[in-house]
Amino acid sequence: MGGVGRPGRASRNVNARAFRRPMRPGVFRRRRTVDTFTRVHPIQAVRWAPDRNAVRIIDQTALPERFIERDLRSLDDVCAAISSLAVRGAPAIGIAGAMGLVVSLDAFDDGSLDELRARIAEHVQRIVGTRPTAANLAWAVSAVAAEATRPLGSAAAALRAMRDKADALLADDAAMCRRIGELGESLLADGARVLTHCNAGALATTGIGTALAPVYVAAERGRRVSVLACETRPLLQGARLTAWELSRAGVPVRVITDGAAAAAMRDGRVDLVIVGADRIAANGDVANKIGTYALALAARHHGIPFYVAAPTSTFDAATASGSQIPIEQRGRGEVACIAGRAVVPNEVPVENPAFDVTPAELVSAIVSDRGVHRPPFRFDR
Repeated sequence: MGGVGRPGRASRNVNARAFRRPMRPGVFRRRRTVDTFTRVHPIQAVRWAPDRNAVRIIDQTALPERFIERDLRSLDDVCAAISSLAVRGAPAIGIAGAMGLVVSLDAFDDGSLDELRARIAEHVQRIVGTRPTAANLAWAVSAVAAEATRPLGSAAAALRAMRDKADALLADDAAMCRRIGELGESLLADGARVLTHCNAGALATTGIGTALAPVYVAAERGRRVSVLACETRPLLQGARLTAWELSRAGVPVRVITDGAAAAAMRDGRVDLVIVGADRIAANGDVANKIGTYALALAARHHGIPFYVAAPTSTFDAATASGSQIPIEQRGRGEVACIAGRAVVPNEVPVENPAFDVTPAELVSAIVSDRGVHRPPFRFDR
């Protein structure tokens, strides 16, 4: 989706260009969607820069007004991009963190192996601490860091092994997304009307997404599918990101306010709900973007299937239930200000949890790259 200017630090490496205005949603045309899939270049939310000395991301804080790619070349760049949600989505931040760990250590390849290992521990702690709820971040960063614990002859050899592991995780994530799409598309009948929350599409992964992967595969195969995207307050990832990527791909999408979702279900305009996940506990409890729990309750009341789609890297066997999942608390400004204008009186406090936990008993099935898991959930088989 366009080139990027001269690499530099993340704050300077900004190349914006207007993206093509997406097709207006209207009557579904089967041929139009299939044709669009064949000619629209896939989104690459996270990848190596051409010199492989930086992590290139799509700056998602700029969408949909501008398409900007940034190169992350230091530990500060990586941590700032993840914490600011310039790169977001559990799989995407996992891969960005893993690749970012490698580039943050490139300057230490001529030191001793012990010195490098000490640096790795420091960098891992900082990167993982940026988003504590997402299981993928700690999993991917730790997997790359573990390569340096093997018996290797030098710091340079350890860094090569870490880079190879990051490459493997990058490829594996894209493949896992495709498998989720292949396994989950059978849940979508022809003419299915899907409600989703936040963004769990290509922008949230290095492939075709998690919750949106079944939608993309079904549409790719000519099935009529449309999406209702909850706006997802306070940062509007549904309105800004899900609507952008679906309209770009030619999939009919309509944005609704978060508060309108239950009414849409009552009015018979939703056939199923599919959401992503940031962490799935051993018992099947699901942590996802704040507001997911309310959707699950509404879906249960109206007899609508509620599905979760996530790669196995999101499963956390060490966490017994959702009550043990740490919930990230974000800043006041995300709630109290809109477009630079205060919408909450200064003397009034706000609460801004990034996630909530949906109990396993409200989940109809979890679609992973290993299969479609149904309750009672057991992920060890």
